[in-house]
Amino acid sequence: MDATRLIAVAMERAEELPGSERENPFGPEWDVYKVRGKVFLLIPLDDTGRVTLKSHPDDAVALRETFADIVPGYHMNKKHWITLLPGPSLEDELVTELITESYRLVVEKLPKARRPVDPAVFGIRREDDPR
Repeated sequence: MDATRLIAVAMERAEELPGSERENPFGPEWDVYKVRGKVFLLIPLDDTGRVTLKSHPDDAVALRETFADIVPGYHMNKKHWITLLPGPSLEDELVTELITESYRLVVEKLPKARRPVDPAVFGIRREDDPR
């Protein structure tokens, strides 16, 4: 996956998530996606094509060991964040799933009254779902 495609897939998925908002708190060089004020995705608007997102610590280790294009979170807590780099080991579906999981991790920490979705069931594909 090249840099342009990686960023396009990431932005498309982030923008369709309930309650997701794009902001630029670090200036115009970064698009930051938040849900109810909490960050779940960072995209620098430079030529690197990388995206940084939240990950469960155990998953982060496994992902970094499995995919050459997934590294510790750039300028973030290396235990809870990963960075996706353009490269051949990433596919659209994986990027979409990782962004959905990042979003779910943030939503589940929100007070129940502020959650835009139920994180226990959001984004989980059922066996009978034809998609």
